[in-house]
Amino acid sequence: MPPRFLVFDLFHTLVDGADGERDRVVGEMAGMVGVDPDAFRRAYRDTWDERLKHWSVEETIRILTGRLGVVPSDEAVARAAAHRRAQARRVLDQVAPGTIEALDALRAGGARLALVSNATAEAAEAWLACRLASRFDVAVFSSVIGVGKPDPRIYLAAAEALGAAPGDCVYVGDGADGELAGAAAVGMRVVRTVEHKDTDPTWPGPVIQALRDLEHSPT
Repeated sequence: MPPRFLVFDLFHTLVDGADGERDRVVGEMAGMVGVDPDAFRRAYRDTWDERLKHWSVEETIRILTGRLGVVPSDEAVARAAAHRRAQARRVLDQVAPGTIEALDALRAGGARLALVSNATAEAAEAWLACRLASRFDVAVFSSVIGVGKPDPRIYLAAAEALGAAPGDCVYVGDGADGELAGAAAVGMRVVRTVEHKDTDPTWPGPVIQALRDLEHSPT
């Protein structure tokens, strides 16, 4: 019998993280606001923690260009922000049909599903219109609540919203950001997925090759 409460990571778990595409888009954003693409990409990567918890895409652009000695126009900021938002939508729109089918099968079997994601504000915005959103009862984003994995509070927020104790939940993720240890620390059972990326190969626990395997995974 599949678990009653399932908590999923988003990037590299439900969809590919598209890291290369993101880096390309960030470089294109740099050209729009008049800064060196390599310097902007470095600044973008170095401020991951701030971006995933606190900054909007416009704030990100203004803060990073300011640190690089440039003050772009409002029009340039808006154009670059729209470019990043479009990329966030594309990533979520590329969810595989098999993933949708697996989620629908879990729900049909009575499971309640939550999302817990370390994601910037533009990804949280894009979530609302993507096909995945309707499959989930709960979505908790770091950019909305101001804490990210592996902070216990983000997992506990999802469990509480599901109406479940953490020990009744199974967490499914690729392992980025120490997420598997964080989930286990609050009492969740953990399943690692390698469908999109083998992020945490030393994790000692059940592993699935694809989301469709979850129903038969020992949890």
